[in-house]
Amino acid sequence: MVTKGVEIAPATGKLGVLLVGLGAVSTTLVAGVEAVKLGLEHPTGSLTQMGTIRLGKRTDNRTPKIKDFVPLTDINDIVFGAWDIFNDNAFEAAMNAGVLEKDLLNQVSEQLSSFKPMPAVFEQNYVKRLHGENVKTGKNKMELAEQLIEDIARFKAENNCERVVMVWAASTEIFLEASEVHQTIEAFEKGLYDNDPRIAPSMIYGYAALTAGVPFANGAPNLTVDIPALTALAEKNKVPICGKDFKTGQTLMKTILAPGLKSRMLGLHGWYSTNILGNRDGEVLDDPENFKTKEESKLSVLEHILQPDVYPDLYEGFSHVVRINYYPPRGDNKEGWDAIDIFGWLGYKMQIKIDFLCRDSILAAPLALDLALFMDLAQRAGMKGVQEWLSFYFKAPQTAPGLYPEHDLFIQLMKLKNTLRHLKGEDLITHLGLEYYD
Repeated sequence: MVTKGVEIAPATGKLGVLLVGLGAVSTTLVAGVEAVKLGLEHPTGSLTQMGTIRLGKRTDNRTPKIKDFVPLTDINDIVFGAWDIFNDNAFEAAMNAGVLEKDLLNQVSEQLSSFKPMPAVFEQNYVKRLHGENVKTGKNKMELAEQLIEDIARFKAENNCERVVMVWAASTEIFLEASEVHQTIEAFEKGLYDNDPRIAPSMIYGYAALTAGVPFANGAPNLTVDIPALTALAEKNKVPICGKDFKTGQTLMKTILAPGLKSRMLGLHGWYSTNILGNRDGEVLDDPENFKTKEESKLSVLEHILQPDVYPDLYEGFSHVVRINYYPPRGDNKEGWDAIDIFGWLGYKMQIKIDFLCRDSILAAPLALDLALFMDLAQRAGMKGVQEWLSFYFKAPQTAPGLYPEHDLFIQLMKLKNTLRHLKGEDLITHLGLEYYD
């Protein structure tokens, strides 16, 4: 726990943001930040850059921008690095991803062309659909972790960074359940030396980051740092961690709409969701083992928001189906269809249809930016371990053991802003408002 109004170290110097994966999300983030630095675009979708926070009473009219209220790193002081299994520089990777228009990319081509990824830790079994050549080798997984730690130190020195954070923006790994090798730091480190097949590449990145004292945010549904060994390592080394799985398209809609249905006590018979997308993420998720990891992340949302055990007459036994279909012509322009069967007064049935033609990486990039900046803030504020206040950004938020995650987007946002108020010694906002009528 942190006390109200803590001392936060200043955001001096440069912040290194190390991205695992230089695909659609990462290149959209990097190109976007460079465009913002040049004044070509606004950082739309970023709470840290565009959002405000109310302080005190409504009548006080105190609503500074979040970036002016808490000492966040200035966007001009961010330096990016990345690992990827492909050799393409950021400009080539962005062109291949096909998310951003060529005119925009050409305006930041100099910055992107000089940005080349470091060789990645990769294991074919975890992402069978991808085959890359820019891959690290070592006699065991501990040696690979040590190579990552060396990469972090070299990047920090070469770019004159005072601090570094790491964000996983790579593909979804195959489904994995925690086992004995994941239970303690000692068992995990022995597993690294023994090349235990149950230690995924993302866990090696997580271990390397936490060993090096680098905050780690997990943008995929992989277990990664959501295992006892690595949460214990985060606590031991006093490093913030958070995850899992960027909340972008269809799940974003669910966490907006489901709280509204529940607030009005409208019942739910079923919620059918299907997606079509054609980017690398879609190709990876076309493999059933990788899709299961994503499915677990997407399916948990409605159960926790609607609480069928508390409201059995409204939500007990509702049907929830999620499908993802790889359809190459769409590229990164994902289409999410939802068919929702609800009921109201006297049980009368109604329907809601959603067709969200979204752009996955356009929605994910500002989340990655915010997480990098907020995780750096958390470390400078002395916060360590699981950062549940950042649940706002995730489909399957990491929490303390035995604690169910909060999925309601509006409660998540209130929690995030109240955490910032708490850090700065401001009164928390409860929205009670009785003082206006005394």
